[in-house]
Amino acid sequence: MTTKADAAGPIRVKICGLRDAPTLAAAVAAGAAYVGFNFFPPSPRYVSPDQAAELALQVPSGVAKVGLVVDADDAQVDALLARVPLDMLQLHGAETPERVTVLRARTGLPVIKAVGIADEADLAELDRYLKVADQILVDARPPRGAVLPGGNGLSFDWRLIAGRRWPVPWMLAGGLTPDNVAEAIALTGARQVDVASGVERGTGVKDPELIARFIGATRPTKAA
Repeated sequence: MTTKADAAGPIRVKICGLRDAPTLAAAVAAGAAYVGFNFFPPSPRYVSPDQAAELALQVPSGVAKVGLVVDADDAQVDALLARVPLDMLQLHGAETPERVTVLRARTGLPVIKAVGIADEADLAELDRYLKVADQILVDARPPRGAVLPGGNGLSFDWRLIAGRRWPVPWMLAGGLTPDNVAEAIALTGARQVDVASGVERGTGVKDPELIARFIGATRPTKAA
């Protein structure tokens, strides 16, 4: 039986924070639409531009290579793109809408802007980026004093965005795991999801089996 979800196509999954060839291959084999490389040095998922350049060569056509940066300046972005053939940038810091516009023009790449959500008031912050970003990543707002702007394994109250639609594509992130991603999709209506810590067996260490389980959990079960 074909459901509405089937007709709309599969959920697009982004596996973020990939650092080695085996887990990159696992993400691709399982059907990831995006693979993410984290260029924020304090993160346990950090990968150097040289490492990412080698991994990028292993990504097949049709799978988007996304580079995550946090409040990077022009020189840092230029140096990164001179080394790594990325398809998209993900801005995960305090970048303003004006900064998003500048980077889109400077790099010629589509930009995903991450926005942290903890309560209803945060949705107004999200709205500021709808006219300048190519996609929005709706993430859990990090706790006060957190070193990392994302990848903290925290979720937010998905009911805050249940039934909401925006004029640009968006991804759901924050505390997603193989065990809760189907529920999150059903509640929010998300057509794209992003995961980092939820497919790790240790901090920053991706698990191929968890990657496969996560992507499998986003696929609808066919009725006989």
